[in-house]
Amino acid sequence: MNRLNKMTVMQSVVWPLLLWPCLQTVSVPLDCREDQGGVNRCPSISQEKLLDRVIQHAELIYRVSEESCSLFEEMFIPFELQLQRNQAGYACITKALPIPSSRSEIQQISDRWLLHSVLMLVQSWIEPLVYLQTSLNLYDVAPDTLLNKTKWVSEKLISLEQGVVVLIKKMLDEGLLTTNSEQGLFHNDAQPEMLESVMRDYTSLSCFKKDAHKMETFLKLLKCRQTDKYNCA
Repeated sequence: MNRLNKMTVMQSVVWPLLLWPCLQTVSVPLDCREDQGGVNRCPSISQEKLLDRVIQHAELIYRVSEESCSLFEEMFIPFELQLQRNQAGYACITKALPIPSSRSEIQQISDRWLLHSVLMLVQSWIEPLVYLQTSLNLYDVAPDTLLNKTKWVSEKLISLEQGVVVLIKKMLDEGLLTTNSEQGLFHNDAQPEMLESVMRDYTSLSCFKKDAHKMETFLKLLKCRQTDKYNCA
């Protein structure tokens, strides 16, 4: 397959070398996959510790998604194209989801719906991030830093999904939850125009950063409600 030469539509931008975040630090891996014997690891973790790990995972995902979006913007998106994206009104794929957005709505929803909202957001992005990774691999000049960051986020999002599902089972005593939020939200248009492809990838990164922040916010609000129910802003 011919690689796309996407820099022909962009200005040459000198970008600062960003340091790879210290992802191998004190964070404890969130691994809720089943062993060969069908035993799930996470149920042995207390609810409080599992929630802490899920929050830590969400924090890292948001941080790296923010760095990825900034790096992509510096590399491929001149200011004129940033304005074009805002004027064109590119919609996020999760716009149709019933996710609360205002502060008052978020404060009023139950713990159950907070977790459902996080799960819907996570599952809605798993497939689009795989496509985004494939698309970025076609760029002639995409730096390894950007590719590594998006790959890391894509992989960790699956771990976050596993942790949230187990957390829901622990906190709400429910069975495995599924959502059809992925259906009808993601459309892979064949052979897009060069500029349109770049703008779509930029939109994906921007929208995911925004949704990753929502995931982190919802989980931290849930944690606050567990410890100080009446003073959570």
